[in-house]
Amino acid sequence: MLILPAIDLYDKKAVRLYKGDYNEMTVYSNNPIEIARKFEQCGATFIHMVDLEGAKNGTTPNIDEVRKVVEYTNLKVEIGGGIRDEETVKKYIDLGVERVILGTAAVTDDEFLQKMVSKYKSAIAVGVDLKDGYVAIKGWTEKSQLTADEFFSHLSDIGVKTVICTDISKDGAMQGTNRELYKELSQKYSMDIVASGGVSSIDDIRALREMNLYGAILGKAYYIGAVDLKEAVEAAK
Repeated sequence: MLILPAIDLYDKKAVRLYKGDYNEMTVYSNNPIEIARKFEQCGATFIHMVDLEGAKNGTTPNIDEVRKVVEYTNLKVEIGGGIRDEETVKKYIDLGVERVILGTAAVTDDEFLQKMVSKYKSAIAVGVDLKDGYVAIKGWTEKSQLTADEFFSHLSDIGVKTVICTDISKDGAMQGTNRELYKELSQKYSMDIVASGGVSSIDDIRALREMNLYGAILGKAYYIGAVDLKEAVEAAK
């Protein structure tokens, strides 16, 4: 299993939100590239990045920070946050990112989703953010009518390879991850599933690894020192 340490970007800084609330933002660093280099030193091979400003308004205000990570580290980058048209997808792929994550657009514009998956194959991942069993959109500010199962089945049918699944209620809360959810998903679907939200301990990582998940995202637990990244990378192997 891969450990994907996370950098959430806002105003060119590395930040974290509490349960997706933009009013509950903690700034961890004014220099995201320094954090990425630390990730690499700890043995990470992949990094999960989210442009939180982009998630709100569909632009790419932090693309320079993503470019620096691609250029100045050997980390493979997946990026999400406000990617709603092919121009933005292409911009990131041309930059050298490994995977572009579609979130809101994957839910609201199925034609676009299918076109991108058909054209860019495994370079397209889908972020599925769950709130009370339904898929949330627009930076977690709205709940769609789609249930988790309906959406996962559809993604599987159209050939999506990688899904990053977040239980919003667990994100940043440091109360453990939703093991039942990921167990169920890994048994039902053959896609590469990445667990996101609430990974708070090495025990969480070991439990997810035993489910044969593809990956787990490490966010707040790393930043507050609750999980040692080097240890997490080893535990995930």
